[in-house]
Amino acid sequence: MVSTNTLYEVDLHCHTTASDGLLTPKELVRLAAELGLKGIGITDHDTIQGWKEAEAAGAYYKIQILKGIELNTDWRGTEVHILGYELDGGSDYFQDKLRSLREAREQRMLEILERLAKLGIEVCENAVRQLAQGESIGRPHIAQVLIDRGFVRTIREAFERYIGIGAPAYVPRYKLTTEEGIRLVRDARGVPVLAHPGMQRLEEGISTWVEVGLKGIEVFHSEHKPEDETRYSAIAQQHRLIMTGGSDFHGEARKPGVGLGRWGVSLSILQQISKLAQSFKYSFNDQE
Repeated sequence: MVSTNTLYEVDLHCHTTASDGLLTPKELVRLAAELGLKGIGITDHDTIQGWKEAEAAGAYYKIQILKGIELNTDWRGTEVHILGYELDGGSDYFQDKLRSLREAREQRMLEILERLAKLGIEVCENAVRQLAQGESIGRPHIAQVLIDRGFVRTIREAFERYIGIGAPAYVPRYKLTTEEGIRLVRDARGVPVLAHPGMQRLEEGISTWVEVGLKGIEVFHSEHKPEDETRYSAIAQQHRLIMTGGSDFHGEARKPGVGLGRWGVSLSILQQISKLAQSFKYSFNDQE
């Protein structure tokens, strides 16, 4: 993680209480305004529930909102995250697909709780649901209940001891393939971006993903080192992809040290993504 005291104009990777963030969409937008940011991307996991509130707050605080989502996908056994921006939230197919992904999250949560129970750790399903204020339940919610119940002290400890990969209560969950995730974003007339590739070293798949519609790479991210930024900047230039960036903000208690706006890009990148999404919508309408 490269720490910085610089605040960027926009932070295009932010989570709210609609998934596993700690701030409501309105609170997140207000914080962005207080920090002097010009725009943010709302990228909750498998849900667009926070869009409406964020847009209303953006209008009030004069912060530009890039409506987005984050999809977990699978490529050859490696987890790959795809960010989608400015999608058509009214698409029935898109909404049905998101609903199935959230249902898979629910089933995974129940299976994790069953495995925890076998370890002698009783966690109430309702406690997890109450903690998850939005419609997308994730492992961080279970981790927080484990903290509240005194089983662990931190989110990291919860993942390492119980619910992370290789831990005794870990349950893999259903994922789209990376190609399916990219196509889902494109079918919803959005702009697909590869999230934090430096975390998984994903160079090998990028050419294939460009062929199915990838339009950007998240070059600047809280988990990227300087060499990651250099590597993925070069790859983005090679494939003529938009170079995006964001903190992956969830809130201090959930992701310590990851401050809003500490990683990001210029306002021109947000505008470039918006313009590209508009061109997708126009080309789609021309075909109708």
